[in-house]
Amino acid sequence: MTDAHADADFDPALSVEAVSDLATRISENVERVIVGHHDAIEDIIVALFARGHLLLEDVPGVGKTMLARAIATSIEGEFERIQFTPDLLPSDVTGVNVFNQQTSEFEFREGPVFGNVVLGDEINRAPPKTQAALLEVMEERQVTVDGVTRRVPDPFTVIATQNDVEPDRTYDLPLAELDRFMKKIHLGYPNEAEETELLGRVSGHHPIESLEPVASAGDVRDARERILDVTVSEPVRRYVSRLAADTRARADLGVSPRGSIALVRAAQARAALDARDYVVPDDVQREVRSVWAHRVRTTDERSGRDVVERALDTVAVE
Repeated sequence: MTDAHADADFDPALSVEAVSDLATRISENVERVIVGHHDAIEDIIVALFARGHLLLEDVPGVGKTMLARAIATSIEGEFERIQFTPDLLPSDVTGVNVFNQQTSEFEFREGPVFGNVVLGDEINRAPPKTQAALLEVMEERQVTVDGVTRRVPDPFTVIATQNDVEPDRTYDLPLAELDRFMKKIHLGYPNEAEETELLGRVSGHHPIESLEPVASAGDVRDARERILDVTVSEPVRRYVSRLAADTRARADLGVSPRGSIALVRAAQARAALDARDYVVPDDVQREVRSVWAHRVRTTDERSGRDVVERALDTVAVE
């Protein structure tokens, strides 16, 4: 009989309490480096545990790169960074076959997508074809070059950033590609107390240089498998379906079934972070804004978040 879990090394005894403890260890470790962004750190952990990818949209200099690097270090994962530019090629992202003159054979040189946590920095500065190279790997979790397919490491999570300044020098992500990001969040500027604390931390050696792992990639794989078993009752599933239908009635482009699945996965992860093995409507409500707002489009002045907020106000919990 085939095991229901994809990971042969999965620990079936792993409890949701253990998943919650793992998330707390990672969060507290990252907060040794990142000041004032507890909710954003939890958002990334939810995406990581739910097998999702995350889009960070913000101004330069608010800690996006350090946040991704701290997450990777905390899980003892391989961190890779792709700086997207207008002249970046798809092969610069995925990898390329290089001829070895000594062996007279082609050898594959891995691109930066072969990491556990991959930072796609300023993804909206690269042309659509190069963006698509990363987004395809996000979906398929594999790279095909010259007919040979190679799997990327597991876990594999992309944290992409885009700046919301200088829009005339950027390429907007198509809606179909935005839909592949489980969550989209903003960091924002720190307040006065947070910035003062940050300046004190970095006045000497930057804390990222001394950050140590508190978990392993295997721990993340175990957490991912356990989260799949978090119960989602039929009333909760109907609640998600009714919320999605409400966005479709109010917007020119509402939430797709992919978006509904992403919300359920995020809610399962959120429940596990709270040490519960079942999803409650509050989990859905806590996750829905970051999971759905970037998927909704209107032709008037309303934002996707406005539509999601209206759905939350309108659709009752059973």
